[in-house]
Amino acid sequence: MTAIPLRTKLAYGFGAVAYGIKDNGFSVFLLLFYNQVIGLPADQVGLAIMIALLVDALIDPVVGHLSDQTHSRWGRRHPWLYASAIPIALVWIALWNPPAASQGAVFAWLIVVSILVRAVLSCYEVPSLALAPEITRDYHERTLVLRYRFLFGWAGGLLMLVLAFGVLLTPGPGYPVGQLNPAGYHRFAAVGAVLMLVAVLISAIGTHRLLARLPASAPERLPLGATFRAIGHTLANRPFLILMAAGIFAYANQGITFALANYLLLYVWEFPKAAFVIYAITLFGGVVIAFLCVPALSRLLGKKDAAALCAVLAMVLGTLPYWLRVAGLFPANGTPLAMPLFLLLVGLSTGAGVCVMILTTSMMADVTEASEARTGKRNEGLFFAGYFFMQKCVTGIGIFLSGSLLAWIGFPADAQPGGVATEVIHRLALSFAALTLLFGLVGAWCYTRFPFGREDHERRLRQLAVTAAAEEREI
Repeated sequence: MTAIPLRTKLAYGFGAVAYGIKDNGFSVFLLLFYNQVIGLPADQVGLAIMIALLVDALIDPVVGHLSDQTHSRWGRRHPWLYASAIPIALVWIALWNPPAASQGAVFAWLIVVSILVRAVLSCYEVPSLALAPEITRDYHERTLVLRYRFLFGWAGGLLMLVLAFGVLLTPGPGYPVGQLNPAGYHRFAAVGAVLMLVAVLISAIGTHRLLARLPASAPERLPLGATFRAIGHTLANRPFLILMAAGIFAYANQGITFALANYLLLYVWEFPKAAFVIYAITLFGGVVIAFLCVPALSRLLGKKDAAALCAVLAMVLGTLPYWLRVAGLFPANGTPLAMPLFLLLVGLSTGAGVCVMILTTSMMADVTEASEARTGKRNEGLFFAGYFFMQKCVTGIGIFLSGSLLAWIGFPADAQPGGVATEVIHRLALSFAALTLLFGLVGAWCYTRFPFGREDHERRLRQLAVTAAAEEREI
């Protein structure tokens, strides 16, 4: 197999900056913004995001199917990439600028705009992800390509995190804590919108020459009823469902961690403002570890076993500080060892978690080829629509569970660091660690049930090559 040029990998990966900014904003700041800044109850914020997620379950397959059915001189995917760029920027700004209205109106605004944000991101991310099997069919090469997507996706999200903590969310009159200053979120929205617009356009333009071309044949057009039956049949694929289940549980840990990050760092660990920037840099360090290590892990263990191992490592390392704290074995807040030890474990846990994400995406590309070998049809858009929905479950499940957890443990509104009752802090730490433990173990078990390895993949490629050669002879 011919290696993919570095410029193509960089262009393809750079587009993920848009999703990284969206995911980071939803995961880290949305609950805090609408709960502590706007004043919407935490459980209502979680409910709004879950409603948007349920609607999104219908949107993503439709986008994936329409992308598969697109037949243009720019190919199946690139018309979607170009058309989504400006709407992404506009709805992102709207999300962080709710109207000054009643609580019910703000709740409705959050639901509607969250649905729009997810929908327009789907119109970019689903077709973009579906390009992965078209870029390369090589079992290991596609993992090397996809790691750039995660590197840039995390870089975009963490850049916004650094900008938010260091520049945008600054204290003001009456707001000694920058994360609680409403004015900062207007700046946060504008900067994020510009970066997302630029990332989508650069990625589309950078991959245009190699991938934007007229498909060899037009897709089969089906009546509406037959179309929905075909969508249902495709998404009932057993390996796909196993991978979805594994990913939802494994990814949910990231969603919970991000959704509670501000609460954990501010109230459990009582870190100073400077630590939030260091925290973001530490997370990116974990991403770099994953970028460097995932090719070797994939080759040594195979994708599914490497994903299962990394899911367990991410869970153990990510929760260890909380178990040690509850047991009285972790250094006390404010002591010299507390922050470095916590950040070390967080960085390693992040690295393991990102390895899981890269391997999951690569396995999803393998699923699309298994389906093609069995059915003779290419439905990458549909499969990656399901995968993208799973990714978005990270934030939806994370925010819903986090909002419900905060309400359940009685976390107060307008809380100040150091001013929350000790028993509430302990309940927060234990609940977070227990949920992470549960999801990590179930996700790791699901990965072990995934049926495909490298030998299966190579056999399918030979089968597809024989089929293609026979079709050419018939023509």
